[in-house]
This record gives sequence, C-alpha cells and structure tokens, in this order.
Amino acid sequence: MSSRLPPLDDDAWSAEIADMKDGFAGGLNVYRVMAHHPALLRAWAPLRAHVVTRAALGPQLSEVAILRTGHRLGSSYEWHQHIDRARRRGLEDARIASIAGLLEGMAPVDALVAGAVDELMDDHKLSAGTAEALFAKLGKDATLDLIATVGFYSVLGWILNSFDVPLDDDIAEALRQHPFAH
Repeated sequence: MSSRLPPLDDDAWSAEIADMKDGFAGGLNVYRVMAHHPALLRAWAPLRAHVVTRAALGPQLSEVAILRTGHRLGSSYEWHQHIDRARRRGLEDARIASIAGLLEGMAPVDALVAGAVDELMDDHKLSAGTAEALFAKLGKDATLDLIATVGFYSVLGWILNSFDVPLDDDIAEALRQHPFAH
C-alpha cells in the first residue's frame, strides 16, 4: 500500500458514511482522506461542528488561531484553505499576512491568540500569564475553544502533511481569481 492516501472519489465512499458525503465531509479533500477510516470521520463530526461553527472565539479569532496553527505546522493546504475562509469572515490580506509573522507586527488581540498558539506548539501548554490574559480578554470558554481549535487543526495539519493532500479545486480557483497579497 502506498504511504499516500488520496482523497476518496464519490464511487469509493463507504456505505457506513454515505450520509456524510453531501455535507462537510464530501466538500473538502482533507475529509475525503479521513473517509479512508469511516469510524474516525464519523467520530470527528461533532467536534468539527463545535470548533468550526460554535467556538466562543468567534469567526475572526478562530481564523487567526487556525491560520497560525497551519503556518506553524507548515501546512500549505491549511494556510491556503483558510486565506479564503478568513477573507469570507472579514479579514483583510494584510491582517492575514501578519499572522505568519512576528507577534509585534499583529494587532494586540491577534498577537494574544497567535502567541497562545505558539506556546501550545512550543511548550505544549499555555503559560499562566497567557491563560490569564486570554481569560481577561476573551473569557474561559474562548480560551478552552482556542486550545481545542489548535489541537483540532494540528491533527488535520498532520494528516494533510503526511499524505500530501492537494488543495481543493474551488479554493485554488478562488485564490487564482483573487491572489493573496502578502
């Protein structure tokens, strides 16, 4: 067996997750790769629903956390996928570009979130000072959702990087139509 798991075509989709094909799972190559393991994809869905649509961070700060995580993991797929989504959530290209840079070059709240991502990646925990700053600025629910978002997107990034998952055609086309100005 090849070490590469390509995204599953519609005709290769397992009957046990057939109901997921027309939803989020069938729409992105990363989930089409996860579909090689139907039980994992099925178990993934509830956490995905929370992290993607209901996180207390809100849509813009969620994107800051996701983009920084993708950047830190060196996941081209995650970075490019979320340029498009961040734009749809109201982030300008300059703000998106800053997320891959030094904390000093970011807006204060973005730097707080990106710094927390860095601590989770480097130290595998938040420092007491960062946790307190997050609690004060965003609240405990958003702080916990930030940690969950970094963990969730780290797993996706490891899958993406391990299997060289190609960027989805619609995202590649959106970026061709509206190139990222960094």
